[in-house]
Amino acid sequence: MQIKETDAMRVLSIARRLTIPEVRTESAALAPVIEAEMERAGLAAADPWIFIAHNLPKNAKTLFGWRICRPVKVGKDYRGGFDIIDLEPIMVASALHQGPMRSLFTQGYAPLVTAIEMSRHNFSGESREIYHRWAGQGARYHEIEIQFGLAN
Repeated sequence: MQIKETDAMRVLSIARRLTIPEVRTESAALAPVIEAEMERAGLAAADPWIFIAHNLPKNAKTLFGWRICRPVKVGKDYRGGFDIIDLEPIMVASALHQGPMRSLFTQGYAPLVTAIEMSRHNFSGESREIYHRWAGQGARYHEIEIQFGLAN
């Protein structure tokens, strides 16, 4: 577990309320839509994809707030139908998951949650996944940084 401050960034994003299993289909459907909007608006990607969750549940049936984000290099003059959000820096507990998606929760999330619970830190309710290396659905190897916002 690494404790660090995230960078401020501007993102083009779409928000949804969904369950954990729905993230896979929604992200696959929405990523090309965001990419097409970036091309239409002449926006350049600044960093890898980020998924932001608010109050991520511990089960597969509870709805939660989720946002798919693509950091962009953009001025304040963007005119389009998507949300442009300025993400402020936050303190996070972070870990890098390297492997297939099927082990993201057991080998990525679970050890990080345990480490945070054993520390003096408290969860803020926000969590993020940063897709540093995405090889496509079904691939055996990805690099996904898991971040949990810290309240103090």
